[in-house]
Amino acid sequence: MKTVYYHYAALVGYFGLFGLLMLWNTILAPSRHFPVAMVLLCLVTPLLLPLRGLLNAHLKTCAWAAYVSLIYFVHGTIEAYSNADERLLASLEVFFSLLLFFGATFYVRFTGRAQKL
Repeated sequence: MKTVYYHYAALVGYFGLFGLLMLWNTILAPSRHFPVAMVLLCLVTPLLLPLRGLLNAHLKTCAWAAYVSLIYFVHGTIEAYSNADERLLASLEVFFSLLLFFGATFYVRFTGRAQKL
């Protein structure tokens, strides 16, 4: 399988996660306890850090994006377990974070191996 497909999978996971977090916290189910701006600042800012390197397919940034996706995996798992009303949204967060993680991890692994040969 070509490594570009792994990069596309990571990008789909990234933009799916980004879009889901934006919709979830602004339109679908905004927080009743915290301001929307603060929630977006805390949840979306870590996702914006590897954006440029992920778009340019830099190996180190893709590796770091895989690490960042684990934060969203844990958040989605906890939300799916504790909040039955938002279980579908939390399951989508888990799916997109895993897609980002595996896409970025496999891209780094197989691209790095191809560059060494």
